[in-house]
Amino acid sequence: MYQVPDQRGRLAVVTGANSGTGKEAAQRLAGAGAEVVLAVRTPDKGEQAKAEIRAAHPGTHVQVRRLDLADLSSVRDFADGLIAEGKPLDLLLNNAGVMNVPRRTETADGFELQLGSNFLGPFALTNRLLPLLLTAPAPRVATMSSGTANRARIDFDDLQSSRSYSPTRAYAQSKLADMLMAVHLAELAARRGWPVLSVGAHPGATRTNLMTSGPTLNGKPGLLESILYKIVPAQGPEQGAEPLLFAATSPAVTAGDYYGPRWGLVGPTKQVELPRPGRDERVAARLWAEAERLTGVSAPA
Repeated sequence: MYQVPDQRGRLAVVTGANSGTGKEAAQRLAGAGAEVVLAVRTPDKGEQAKAEIRAAHPGTHVQVRRLDLADLSSVRDFADGLIAEGKPLDLLLNNAGVMNVPRRTETADGFELQLGSNFLGPFALTNRLLPLLLTAPAPRVATMSSGTANRARIDFDDLQSSRSYSPTRAYAQSKLADMLMAVHLAELAARRGWPVLSVGAHPGATRTNLMTSGPTLNGKPGLLESILYKIVPAQGPEQGAEPLLFAATSPAVTAGDYYGPRWGLVGPTKQVELPRPGRDERVAARLWAEAERLTGVSAPA
C-alpha cells in the first residue's frame, strides 16, 4: 500500500470526499497530517465521513464544506469562502463525479449532467482556486479521469449531447475532458512560470457508489452495462484511491504525469502513458477556451 508522505502544515481540498475514493484519499491525507476540507454536495454525509476519519485518526484537522459541482453558483460560493480566509491551498484533488446517467439530465446551469459535474464544475473550481494554490510553496492539482477516456473523443459539434445522448459516451467524453484539463493546466503553468503541478490519474475498476448512483439516477442501466458491472475485475477504494493519492503527494511526480493501476483495471499504482486522445494539445486548448466561455471563469492572468 502506498504510504502518503508527511503532509503536516498542508491544506488539501478533496471533492466527493464523503465516500469511495474521495473519502479514502481524504482519510489518508488527514492521517499523514494534512488539514483536509471535505467538499461534498450533502453536508450530513460529509459530517458522517468526518466523524469516521477522526475516529480512525484522532486529533486530525478535518472540516466539511458544501460544494455542488453541478451548480456554478455553489462552486463560486465554495471558492469565495476559502479565498476570504486567505490560507494557501497546497492540494486540490478533483475526485467527485457521476457516471452513466441513463437519461439525459441537465445541471442547474443547463449543461448535460455528466459534462457539467465531471468537467465544467471542476474546471471552474480549479480556476477559481488557482489564486490560493499559487500562494502555496509547492501546490498540486490532481484530477481523476477514467480508463473510458482512452476510447473517447470531444464532440465539439454536440458537446452537451443535445442531439444524441449515450450514457457511456457522455461519461467517457467528460473524463477525457478531465484528462485534457490536467494536460492543458500543466502546459499553462509551464508557460506562465507557475509552481503548480497538474497531474492526472484514473482508478481502474473500483467498487464505489459511482457504479450505482449514476446508472440508477433517473432510470436503470442497460443489460450489457449491468452484466459488465458484475463480471469485470474490480478493486476496493483503498486501492482505487492510490493513483490519485500518488499523483497528489509523491515526490516522484512531474507535471503532466498520469497514473493508474498496474494492470489497467486493478493493481498497484504505476505511471501510465496518456492515451492518444489525451495527448492532443490542440484539442486541449480548444476545450479549455470553450470551458471558459461556458462557465465564465478563466485562469488568473
